[in-house]
Amino acid sequence: MFSHRDQKKYLETLKKYERKFTRQEYNEYKIFIKRDKDEEEFDSVTMKRLKELHDKYYEPVNTSKYDKFFKSNPDSKSDQ
Repeated sequence: MFSHRDQKKYLETLKKYERKFTRQEYNEYKIFIKRDKDEEEFDSVTMKRLKELHDKYYEPVNTSKYDKFFKSNPDSKSDQ
């Protein structure tokens, strides 16, 4: 079961990707926004569609590429 908080989070995230939507996806997104402004909690079908859009466009940041900057060098010796 999804909460109103999840609904807000998905809509906020999708705001960044709305220019990538197809026309149909954009129309659906606008309806989601209107319903959210009316403080309406989404039903399970609507929430499922919102989650599908979110999963399609949202890509989490791959933090493994930053590991090389934060690993300690075993060759260095500290004289503390």
